[in-house]
Amino acid sequence: MPGIHITDIEAAINYWREKKPSPDGITLAPELRALAEVYALLIFYHEDEADEKTFPPKALAAWRAWYDTTADTPCIAICSTSQGDALCKGCGRSFDEVQHWPEMSPGEKRATWRRITQEATAWRFGRYADRALENKSPAPADESN
Repeated sequence: MPGIHITDIEAAINYWREKKPSPDGITLAPELRALAEVYALLIFYHEDEADEKTFPPKALAAWRAWYDTTADTPCIAICSTSQGDALCKGCGRSFDEVQHWPEMSPGEKRATWRRITQEATAWRFGRYADRALENKSPAPADESN
């Protein structure tokens, strides 16, 4: 069952805190209250994820508003799964994730984003730039002294 990770709930809370700041430092916007209830329950029960299917409707609407501001796909238009790789070197998704992305739920997509971000091995995370710097020969020493 896909879940909405606590870090995504935190990101949504921060989104709404910026969008609808408290007028008095105490009062929360309805979206924040809805998300805060879910967040508090996750903390209380020592859980990392809330079930996407049973997420409270108001909290889900607030989360989806934040979700709609995020990038839809990790694709960087370099798809090595089409060449037979199990994981795409460009974005880090599996062949099945690439193929079924349009049908995946927001929770499933965010779980995939979380995995590929934690692995950070795909080219989208700049590893190719780091390797290019490692392979670059050192600059000649300054002989003007």
